[in-house]
Amino acid sequence: MDYETVDAQQFGAGLRGIGLNLLVRDVPAQADFLRDVFGMGAHRVSADFAILTYGDQVMQIHADGTYHSHPLLGLLPESPPRGAGIEIRLYDTDPDAAAARATARGAMILQPPTDKPHGLRETCILCDNGYAWIASLPKPEFRQGT
Repeated sequence: MDYETVDAQQFGAGLRGIGLNLLVRDVPAQADFLRDVFGMGAHRVSADFAILTYGDQVMQIHADGTYHSHPLLGLLPESPPRGAGIEIRLYDTDPDAAAARATARGAMILQPPTDKPHGLRETCILCDNGYAWIASLPKPEFRQGT
């Protein structure tokens, strides 16, 4: 699927599995953050909507106003964090590099890169919209091929 040219009906009909769609205050700013910090692909970025890719995974972000008739809009808190209670885990992103890029952008690092007992090295970064993004890789002794 060509995310730059696909129309809304074809895009929607092609989605499978579990989908992630985040409501954000500023779509272009959130897309820039995800592209810069985590290396995501950003497609069809507009004031209202963007398609984001991470490896083979696809997610969407929508501006708050696009949900004007959706019941979820009335539940959004006025100030961050919006995503309290959910972690968005990016298992193929170097946590040290992501934390450095996030720090350079002025993002809040909730947890610096840390080796965890479950075999991952990870960091927790809070974006301006209040979502917790976890960048992680297996610790070196658990990486395949090493």
